[in-house]
Amino acid sequence: MLSLGGAIGTGLFLGSGEVIAQTGPIGAIIAYILGGLIAYMVMLCLGELAVHMPVAGSFGAYAQKYIGPSTGYTISWLYWLTWTATLGTEFTAAALLMQEWFPHISMWIWTIVFAIIIFGLNISSTRIFAESEFWLALVKVITVIAFIILGLLAIFGLIPFHGSESAPLFHNLTAHGWFPQGLVPIFTTMLIVNFAFSGTELIGVAAGETKNPAENVPKAINAAIWRLLIFFVGTIIVISALLPFQVAGLGGEGVSSSPFVTVFKYIGIPYADDIIRFVIITALLSAANSGLYAASRMMWSLSDQRQLPSIFSKLSKSGTPIIALIVTMFGAIPGLLSEHFAPETIFKNLLGVAAFTMVIVWMSICLSQFNFRRQWYKAGHTVKDLKFAAPLYPIVPILGFVFCLITGLSMAADPEMYAGFIGCLIFIAACYLSHYIFYRERK
Repeated sequence: MLSLGGAIGTGLFLGSGEVIAQTGPIGAIIAYILGGLIAYMVMLCLGELAVHMPVAGSFGAYAQKYIGPSTGYTISWLYWLTWTATLGTEFTAAALLMQEWFPHISMWIWTIVFAIIIFGLNISSTRIFAESEFWLALVKVITVIAFIILGLLAIFGLIPFHGSESAPLFHNLTAHGWFPQGLVPIFTTMLIVNFAFSGTELIGVAAGETKNPAENVPKAINAAIWRLLIFFVGTIIVISALLPFQVAGLGGEGVSSSPFVTVFKYIGIPYADDIIRFVIITALLSAANSGLYAASRMMWSLSDQRQLPSIFSKLSKSGTPIIALIVTMFGAIPGLLSEHFAPETIFKNLLGVAAFTMVIVWMSICLSQFNFRRQWYKAGHTVKDLKFAAPLYPIVPILGFVFCLITGLSMAADPEMYAGFIGCLIFIAACYLSHYIFYRERK
């Protein structure tokens, strides 16, 4: 549920419409299937590492051990940035939605309210955090299932749908040709698609605090990926079959013009706007909840490895990394700025930064597993000695790495995300440089 909670958020409820609008229905279905396969390859690599070495700082610790100390340090910071930027997107989107109910209340007030709620859930014990995340995730899982079921009933004409006298069926999928925008957008939107699947790797972060990781981690990876594929591809098929692809994206109404709202409204569900708005807000808060958990654990891990001052590994009485949580909450600051600047621009750039840094982290997981397995064989061990082994080595880590690399480079092709792309490269360079200076001083 932690993995589903991290993944079903902005990327599905808001990003899915953008992908359909840019690629067309068939292109979007292909893009999400590709995204799911990439995520599955990465998660298989992660499963092998997490079962062999379950630690709270997972990817950073793996990169440090199997790639190099400076890369491990950089990956920990990048993953921290991924979720800190994601906090910004979740709070900005949630505040925009609340403003539709209460137009006279400033966005920054809602951002602060949501930040306090999420911080409160995280600062409590891990048990309370897990319980809250379970119920928040359940709301959106039920909504997505209801959306797919009602959507299919409308597609086959079993329930009425606005503007359709007969069953819409699947004519919309190819009404404007198979690929109305060409094949290129399938690849240029892969960053948004991969961001939709981001959160699945939270299984690796939670492995250090999980009972019996050898049994539970592989189970969670398989369950999460296949459920996400069904949810995402099912959602795309329903939206594409019921709405013209040109109106699926975020229109002039802003972030709230989710295709989920439009479909439920056309099906005739009373108060569809309000219901979906509530669900999307809980979805955004759930993703922020799991994101703050992941980012604070990365910061704690850096401090625990003496790559940050020891104050960051300070734990509260309930066992949560209190200082790391407070510092990570500063990721909500862009949400406070969005009222005075263009919220759509801030939202898109934060989405780009979060997606790009996530792709780099995924590349490190594939490379870490590739190097780990080579060392494992050199030490005289066999695949049978592993409690969980990713299949088809070395094809899975190599393909996962290459696809993630292509996805990351696609960000440079989007003019709206170019500033975020350059910013990410500068951040990566600064991480390597600071690690070099830090280690030189220690020596």
